[in-house]
Amino acid sequence: MPKKRRQDKDGLYRRPNSPYWWATYIDASKCRVRCSTGTTERSEAAALLAKWKLEARQQRQWDQPPERTFEDLMVAYLKASKGVKRSSETDRYRLPALRRHFAGCIMQEVTATKISDYVTARRIEGVSDSTINRELALLSAAITCVNRDLDWRLPNPIAKRWLAEPEGRIRWITKKEAKALIAAAQEARRAPFLADLISVALHTGCRRGELLGLEWNRVDLRNNLIYLEARHTKAKKRRALPLGSRTREALLRRARFRAEHCPASPWVFAYRDGHPAYDIRGAFNKACRDAGITELTFHDLRHTCAAWLVQAGIPLATIRDLLGHSTVLMTERYAHLAPDNLRVVVDTLDESHSSHTEQEDQQDDALRSL
Repeated sequence: MPKKRRQDKDGLYRRPNSPYWWATYIDASKCRVRCSTGTTERSEAAALLAKWKLEARQQRQWDQPPERTFEDLMVAYLKASKGVKRSSETDRYRLPALRRHFAGCIMQEVTATKISDYVTARRIEGVSDSTINRELALLSAAITCVNRDLDWRLPNPIAKRWLAEPEGRIRWITKKEAKALIAAAQEARRAPFLADLISVALHTGCRRGELLGLEWNRVDLRNNLIYLEARHTKAKKRRALPLGSRTREALLRRARFRAEHCPASPWVFAYRDGHPAYDIRGAFNKACRDAGITELTFHDLRHTCAAWLVQAGIPLATIRDLLGHSTVLMTERYAHLAPDNLRVVVDTLDESHSSHTEQEDQQDDALRSL
């Protein structure tokens, strides 16, 4: 029979399979709660239990919400967003910076001044305003989430306090540089898929996650299409991508690789053992160095695809649909890469001015006098 726990008069007890003190008390909804205090020190456990009892009493009598620490907030948010939010791994990467400044803070007491202090401290550390905005966006999203889903009623001092950011960086490469990059990637022995991955990214504009998570059941070589469902895209919109000759050739090479090494693997870009590609940063950076290309990220291949299309005179609305942008405003970032299109407009104005007749001048004067 399992050993019976011994509970003292304060509501603390030990469990045979746990080194920590456990507590039991009646919460604000008059339900019995049993939980670990997370400490092996009885005095600390007693203090924590007293705090929980006081919060429950205040909430019952005055409908006062309990104090929520930064740790309470982030644990609840990460648990709620796990497997739901695509950027949950990125959130975990940004969390340490927030923890250094807000650890132990009572979130009801975090004011605009505390946020300003955070911004100042991060700037002193040499962090860009763009990065600070992303970190504060995580904190703001966590507050919004628990207020909406858990009714925590926390203040949000971050709302409408975003820092001005410089115009987004657009880095792209020429077709000559792209050829050199693919050639260098073909030498990546630990990433045998890298050259084809780069080629497909350049000629479809797909995001890294869309390609690394691509499965063969969404590749239609008969109709030359790649299908991306809403759950696979950042904008959560379904789209079908037509395959050009370069993309089709790359996918056929991947199909032959799969047949030879890992016929049971569902992944298009996979290692020889069939596992999907996931961390390509090291191999990609080495290929860039070998090709003599600097300051290039994998996402810049998406910029490159857009740049090539704009320079070829493809309408921005068409590029928007191919890349899966939410609005054409995102695509307009690339408009400056085709100055010849503006030159045609200016030339049209010149031609119109030179053909303007004296009679039309008289008509203009008459209209202005009205």
